[in-house]
Amino acid sequence: MIELRTPDELRAMEPAGRFVADTLTALAAKASVGDNLLDIDAEAHRLITEAGAVSCYIDYHPSFGASPFGHVICTSVNAGVLHGLPHDYTLADGDLLSLDFAVSIDGWVADSAISVVVGDPAPADLRLIDTTQRALAAGIRAAVAGNRIGDISAAIGKVARRAGYRTNLEFGGHGVGRTMHGDPHVPNDGKPGRGLVLEPGLVIAIEPWLLADTDKIIRLDDGWTLASADGSRGAHSEHTVAITADGPLVLTARADGIGVPDNAVLPASLTG
Repeated sequence: MIELRTPDELRAMEPAGRFVADTLTALAAKASVGDNLLDIDAEAHRLITEAGAVSCYIDYHPSFGASPFGHVICTSVNAGVLHGLPHDYTLADGDLLSLDFAVSIDGWVADSAISVVVGDPAPADLRLIDTTQRALAAGIRAAVAGNRIGDISAAIGKVARRAGYRTNLEFGGHGVGRTMHGDPHVPNDGKPGRGLVLEPGLVIAIEPWLLADTDKIIRLDDGWTLASADGSRGAHSEHTVAITADGPLVLTARADGIGVPDNAVLPASLTG
């Protein structure tokens, strides 16, 4: 079911968005060669507890997961791109790390993702990450009242294709509100002018993810991590966005402004 949020409800969602943004900023800046994925998960868990937030992941068990997730953040490395299950792995020089994080505060959810390279980055990895960020900004730019879901999808796909990447439509963006995953589905490619009309109060996660050399994914033996079928690297960028009469409100906007287009509305916590 698709639900539209009132202006007061959108304001109530801002603390969750701010916490998710700040946590991803801190974790991404701190991630370095020699860090263990389980330690990153533990730090995220500590921050959640300190803030009085609630993880959206620990008990999460959708049809595409083999068991309850059991951790508080997705840590996908190199060929891994989505739903990366934290495990005993030490980051090496040049690893591409994607962090996907969602929590609930006062019953309202925010969801966001960021990709970084630890140590010395390969230019191809930086280009892949940059493309997901530009695709995210393009998708958000199209997230205005009166447009349709297809306009967001087409904007994402156009950026990906121009950069020489293919898109996978099995997993994409989604509704966000009282739960992490809801309607509508927001594919990472599509045709403009198609699909649901965007109305003020609709809140969605827009999340381009790309693989370097393929659009095919496999699920790893841990039952959760989705990785490229050919071993090529993946990157993932995501923001939670509300449709408003004034433009797209990026609830998980970070201070670095990455993925946020010039027509976006920023939360009060960033604008003072």
